[in-house]
Amino acid sequence: MKRLCFKLTILIFTSAFSTCINAQNEPMPGATRIELYKSIIEGKSVAVVANQTSMIGKTHLVDRLLSIGVNIKVIFAPEHGFRNLADAGENIESGKDQPTGITLISIYGSHLKPTAEDLKGIDVVIFDIQDVGARFYTYISTLHYIMESCAENHIKCLVLDRPNPNGYYVDGNILDTSYSYFVGMDPVPVVHGMTVGEYAEMINGEGWLKNGIRCDLTVIKCANYTHKTLYELPVKPSPNLPNQTSVYLYPSLCFFEGTVISLGRGTSFPFQVFGSPDMPDRGFNFVPGSVPGAKNPPLLGVRCFGTDLRDALKKKLVPKSELNLDWLISAYKDFPKKDKFFNSYFDVLAGGPILREQILKGMTSEQIRATWKDGLAKFAKIREKYLLYK
Repeated sequence: MKRLCFKLTILIFTSAFSTCINAQNEPMPGATRIELYKSIIEGKSVAVVANQTSMIGKTHLVDRLLSIGVNIKVIFAPEHGFRNLADAGENIESGKDQPTGITLISIYGSHLKPTAEDLKGIDVVIFDIQDVGARFYTYISTLHYIMESCAENHIKCLVLDRPNPNGYYVDGNILDTSYSYFVGMDPVPVVHGMTVGEYAEMINGEGWLKNGIRCDLTVIKCANYTHKTLYELPVKPSPNLPNQTSVYLYPSLCFFEGTVISLGRGTSFPFQVFGSPDMPDRGFNFVPGSVPGAKNPPLLGVRCFGTDLRDALKKKLVPKSELNLDWLISAYKDFPKKDKFFNSYFDVLAGGPILREQILKGMTSEQIRATWKDGLAKFAKIREKYLLYK
């Protein structure tokens, strides 16, 4: 697709991550606005929660801060690691950041929350990670635990905000907190329509941290961004979200992670297809292989038949201002072994058993969506209090 530039904060989408907008109006992540937070970290002992998306232009946040004399003592690495991308669920090792020699502590796996010992001597914790706006994307859970640790240890938390590529809509059921897990900790819908900065303000303001404690929180806002901005990510946020199409499809397709259906992990187009060897052959198939970011994907080496959504942008299936449940429902209907379709992970991803039960009952997407109405209306009132980009 030919790339054009407009004097708008709207991006023209291609199949890979890129940006092409007038520099004057380009959304600027909080990290780039060093003049707004330099005084907060000058002369302080700093910890940074970051990954490969934590970029200021072509320079990593950690490298940029070190270049201006910031005293970074510790780097906390979330799911998928710090500078290099690991598989989903892969163990992240603690150690040293090789380019800088700074202590690197994993906060994924068995160690999700920094301890008092991890934070010993730290004055400020900086959080700067690109989110994609879905409840089950684990970086907002990491944010929750970081804020909780900061509150418990009387340490300031500084969130450098970034635009949300799915921040233009809110949709889905509200999580049942009895199903709270790392892929969904707070009572929010599947698509919350907030930046990480706004989400942090909501966690704090609604008393969602343990025992209702509050964090000493400062958010550095993005510039030139509103929730109408369609923001294309300059860096892929995780190994299996390689382009803008996958980012838009992710909130709807991630439910398949709780089923026997492959989402194309182990191909060059993850989260842009779905299929199974037991699905009808309608002319499209793929075979998951062992690739970087998906070394041992579901259905490795098995030919899967299913649905190709790689042209979802061209066909205007995305971006849309609502989740698409029809893909999940149609796959369930097509799958011959109904009792084998869902696994135990589905209810965790869906924030409770209700969605699975609704599909088993044969409810349509419109009927299911109608049951979300009251919860979404209540959430809208909560969300409104914390929006920084109205």
